[in-house]
Amino acid sequence: MSQTKQPTNTGALATLVIVFFFWGFIAASNSILIPFCKTHFSLNQFQSQLIGSAFYGAYFIGSLLLFIVSNVFGYDILNKIGYKKGIIYGLWISVAGALLIIPSANANSFPALLGSLFVVALGFSLQQTSAQPFAIALGDPATGSHRLNLAGGVNSLGTTLGPIIVSFFLFGSVGAEVAEVTITNINTLYLIVAGVFAAVALFFAFSKLPEGKNDERFEKANKAAGSLLLMTGVILAIILVGQFTDIAKLPLLLLVLVSVVAILFWSNASATRNSEGWGAMRYQQLIYGMLGIFVYVGVEVTIDNNFGALLKTPGYLTEAGLDESEISHYISLYWGSLMIGRWTGAIGVFNLSTMGKRIATIVVPFIAFAVVLFANYLKGNDVSDLYAYSFVVILMIIAFFYGQEKPVKTLLTVATLGTVAMLIGVFTKGIVSVYAFMAGGLCCSVMWPSIFALSVAGLGKYTSQGSAFLIMMILGGAVIPPLQGAVGDMDAIGMQYSYLVAAACFAFLAYLAIKQRSVLKAQGLDFDSQVGGGH
Repeated sequence: MSQTKQPTNTGALATLVIVFFFWGFIAASNSILIPFCKTHFSLNQFQSQLIGSAFYGAYFIGSLLLFIVSNVFGYDILNKIGYKKGIIYGLWISVAGALLIIPSANANSFPALLGSLFVVALGFSLQQTSAQPFAIALGDPATGSHRLNLAGGVNSLGTTLGPIIVSFFLFGSVGAEVAEVTITNINTLYLIVAGVFAAVALFFAFSKLPEGKNDERFEKANKAAGSLLLMTGVILAIILVGQFTDIAKLPLLLLVLVSVVAILFWSNASATRNSEGWGAMRYQQLIYGMLGIFVYVGVEVTIDNNFGALLKTPGYLTEAGLDESEISHYISLYWGSLMIGRWTGAIGVFNLSTMGKRIATIVVPFIAFAVVLFANYLKGNDVSDLYAYSFVVILMIIAFFYGQEKPVKTLLTVATLGTVAMLIGVFTKGIVSVYAFMAGGLCCSVMWPSIFALSVAGLGKYTSQGSAFLIMMILGGAVIPPLQGAVGDMDAIGMQYSYLVAAACFAFLAYLAIKQRSVLKAQGLDFDSQVGGGH
């Protein structure tokens, strides 16, 4: 079935991607806040990681509340107010949370600080739930993944430049050490953060962005609400069991993972038999997308969260293992790899000739690679052992040409390559293994936009509801990383072999890509046949 193509609203898209940059910028400030809190509040490693749990938990709870309230009142809140106002309200919520961090830090209350961060992330949840489908709606749905790649590339630029910008404002230089952070520094940082988000909110309020409303009749989705509340109840019950018993973390985390996957597959089967009451979850592509986002976010975060511990392991890269000061440029290039891939994936947004696209697909990745190296150089890192990573970038370029800007083919390709990369990382040593794990960033780079665009395809009036469900599944970032960590703590396995968890995640994502293709084809939505030429 051929879909009528619509031109991209480039002016509105340029305005929208601004907020994506500042999400990356905030991620940089969190990298400073975590070690500060660990020292200032005398926390152990697990307690300091609760900062990340507060963020991921807020995405889940925020998206769940948005859906439940919409379902209770009988109208889709985002469809009613529009994506534009959804972003603006989300920005103001984040402003409030950033300002709350200041008295929380001054009162030396870590729980209050976590609560304040939770509020910041609640705002992020609303912003992302609005911004993701908004980007898709600003042009042809078949090329929505390219617009999300552009937005994601800008987000990654914020993550890459963020540490430099934050260090400059806090310390007056780009090479300051985290150990110098004080309460006064934190106050300064979050005053800046609040001011920036307030400015962006005002900019959006007075911009000429379309409202992004949908006035179609809302149908309650009580069965979907029951399924998601069941998932929430099961997760909370498992957490409580872990708090009040001596059961090891690994089986509990496995139980959470299995429960989420099982409930979603059960929902899929039930909605297929009778779609009434399931809302957006009546669409199989959304269910598979929810599974995809859960696993994708989990694998993207777990590669990084456990990478530092692996690099410090004696006998892995060096006989004694690396110390803290020697690992930052490897971790930086992992996140920089996401920027390299997203910049390349965003080329499809621009109205280039066929030859222009081919040239850009070769040149842009190396420009992004140079930006990552230069950012590390400014921070004082020795980057000489990263130059050979250019060969990995070349392999990614070949994969992009093979993917042909087709979301399903691209997702299947990078998921397969991610599986292979993790296996190479597990079964080799030295810099080859390090490069293989860092290449996971390249493979993850275009997954979010591909999964998201495919998952909301054909949802119509359920698009904003489906978006909320997808954002909810960022929860995977709170489950899969500690699961891999628990596997790595087992003497019989160790940290390097724990990356078999990441390999399994990529393999599952390849399976989901195949399922998405068959489901969408059955609905006449064969994006891989529609995308590939000029558009």
